[in-house]
Amino acid sequence: MNQQPPAGAALLDRLRAALTRYVILPSNEAADAVTLWIAATHAQPAWAHAPRLVIRGPEKRCGKSRLLDIVEATCHAPFITVNSSSAAVYRSITDDPPTMLVDEADTIFGPKADGNEDLRGLLNAGHQRNRPAKRYDAATNRVESIPTFAMAALAGIGAMPDTIEDRAVVIRMRRRAPGETAAPYRHRRDRTPLRDLASALNQWLRADLSSLEEAEPAMPVEDRAADTWEPLVIVADHAGGTWPELARAAAVELTAEADDNGRPSTGLRLLAACRTAFGADTALPTAVFLERLKADPEGEWHEHGPGGLTAMRLGTMLREYDIRPTLIRFPHGPLRGYRRGDFADAWARYCPAADPLPEAAIVPLERGACSSRYSRNTAGHDGTASGPVTA
Repeated sequence: MNQQPPAGAALLDRLRAALTRYVILPSNEAADAVTLWIAATHAQPAWAHAPRLVIRGPEKRCGKSRLLDIVEATCHAPFITVNSSSAAVYRSITDDPPTMLVDEADTIFGPKADGNEDLRGLLNAGHQRNRPAKRYDAATNRVESIPTFAMAALAGIGAMPDTIEDRAVVIRMRRRAPGETAAPYRHRRDRTPLRDLASALNQWLRADLSSLEEAEPAMPVEDRAADTWEPLVIVADHAGGTWPELARAAAVELTAEADDNGRPSTGLRLLAACRTAFGADTALPTAVFLERLKADPEGEWHEHGPGGLTAMRLGTMLREYDIRPTLIRFPHGPLRGYRRGDFADAWARYCPAADPLPEAAIVPLERGACSSRYSRNTAGHDGTASGPVTA
């Protein structure tokens, strides 16, 4: 005799079946993750963190908007932000927040995102409780504290900012392959039964908010990933059946996928490029350092800004890692530059190499290694020296 799954597990099974009926998801783990994320929206008052759901694809027609349609039909209190003012969005968030839905997220984060600073701030801050936005109300002469905590799903082409994806369950959609089929979704016909399923999920989870809030599940991931996945794992444990195992497998798989496929930040890419630029040298004048970084005419640093990477911009970016230029004595005279040893700590912490080059005494550059436009008699941000010489 087959044993029936618990009521909660049966609801999650129904939700997963609806998802996979209308949408071709990239993996079983992705289907499990989206199912649990949707269910978690119905118990937001219980969570310490509001994980984002990032639905991204490399091109159009990868199913992003269709998946967002199903999320909208089954989540708690969907609030679509298209053409919504920032003030309206902020004031829609209460102690029992809606679920924020953003299609074409490049309108928020992309190059045409001017004027959306408040909404970007909300999406960044609203992942954690007690991160309110402060606004001055001239009418009452008071500072208002506006809550930002709300779960949010964002769909768009390409990667979202690190500040979003680092706090998100990331689903990488693909175009359907030949032979892959999904049922057509019709809003008028199909949304009503999905909203009925949403109501059932809401009743099930709202009946146990206090126990959900107190739950401290064993997590298969750590740090911020654990914050993001904890509500989904709690829902899975509460449902029972096979869902606790499915949730943890999805957390491990999708977190590892994000680590493998996520592009390093600009700062990390710069640190790696600096290691290459040093080559066998243990010190370089800033001018030569920049020339090596920008040697590839199609490379990132050659086109970093209107005139490529500048000495000032390089200094600003490296300062975040406690790396600063200094005056160094080279054979052709004292010049302002960078020492390999000053990068050692940042490389070890952020981008360790398999076989780091040994630290040694400064290897002198050949005379004339500096471009002639960087004369030792010129001072300032162009990389040349002024003032006393230090060894």
